[in-house]
Amino acid sequence: MNTTLRTLTVALTAALTSTWAMADNAIDFHGYLRSGIGVSSDGGMQEWQKNKLGRLGNETDTYGEIELGSEVYKKNDVSFYLDSMVSMVSDGSDDNETTIGDDAEFGLRQLNLQIKGLVPGDKDAVIWGGKRYYQRHDLHIIDTKYWNISGAGAGIENYSVGPGAVSFAWIRGDANDVDYRVDNDNDVNINYLDLRYAGLKPWQGSWVEVGIDYAMPNPTNKQKSYGGLYDADNGVMLTGEISQDMFGGYNKLVVQYANKGLAQNMVSQGGGWYDMWNDTSSATGYRIINTGLIPITDRFSINHVLTWGSANNITATTDKTRMVSLVGRAQYQFTNYVRGIGEAGAFYQKDTYNDGSNYKQSGEKYTIALALADGPEFMSRPELRIFASYLTDGEKRDTFRDNTASDTWNYGVQVEAWW
Repeated sequence: MNTTLRTLTVALTAALTSTWAMADNAIDFHGYLRSGIGVSSDGGMQEWQKNKLGRLGNETDTYGEIELGSEVYKKNDVSFYLDSMVSMVSDGSDDNETTIGDDAEFGLRQLNLQIKGLVPGDKDAVIWGGKRYYQRHDLHIIDTKYWNISGAGAGIENYSVGPGAVSFAWIRGDANDVDYRVDNDNDVNINYLDLRYAGLKPWQGSWVEVGIDYAMPNPTNKQKSYGGLYDADNGVMLTGEISQDMFGGYNKLVVQYANKGLAQNMVSQGGGWYDMWNDTSSATGYRIINTGLIPITDRFSINHVLTWGSANNITATTDKTRMVSLVGRAQYQFTNYVRGIGEAGAFYQKDTYNDGSNYKQSGEKYTIALALADGPEFMSRPELRIFASYLTDGEKRDTFRDNTASDTWNYGVQVEAWW
């Protein structure tokens, strides 16, 4: 038996080796990680409103992504590229974190095929299908993707039209556990149509991107018979942004409009998920984002994100919601590898209800850190940070220390990297 197993193993190894040798394909290896250790003034680290107050000194998880891709076919201008990505997230509390008791969660984030060279008239355009991160637009210091329609789908991207390029995709992003009344059938199929135009440069140093996302809930006949939440309307989200080179950095202005189940993204810092859990038949919302990275000197840079969001009727009982958030990160480079970082954030949100009552939220966060990185650029990674962070609830609610205090301190060390 052992001899048989050894023979089978050798044969399988030889077959796999010969297959890769014949294909002569290099494997592209990419990934992302963040992890570390921290404590607060009451036990473990506290994480609170990081998408509105900033992430530095305000993240408690261990998270990683491993991406493997390969160009499996190449002839003249035609290429076929296979891409894959798995992820892991945990609270970082154990030596061996497994799926037992949801101690760690593993996910399939990307698995797709990208074909280049077969679109008539544009050899650089791409036909793709499968599961992928689709042209996500990121605000790094608050860990938010404000334009993010990702999932399983298909499309054509970067097809040259005039001075820019058009991309069109059909992507699936279901809503889960919508209504308990439909036993074993309470996940609703939602399809998105995504159309974008990028690359327009109206003047020197500027670039523009615009797009429309159309979300279409697609309930089953059984779900339709229940009505209520399953009668959700199709929704739309419009996005326009203009960026400008500035002093060796950049500034970007983003304007968005959304309605129906997409409207809540304008105040939740979401990127395009559809709310099937509330009555959003009359919902509308707007969002304005200003962000940029400005080098003040050769050693000193500032990154900022200012968000103003407004939404009406995003639940059956909510009249209007207003939200404003401002986060700034300053970085001073002592040497090529040593830097000092300071981050400050504040937000205010008010929900006004149909009966005239309201609910206010606000807070502040201040962080200082000493960091080691692999170069002087603002976004150079890997980076190791030693930090101290102060968080406070502006409404003086007992948010921290096991619901006994309105403020807390975090102390810790974190590593962040991508490659």
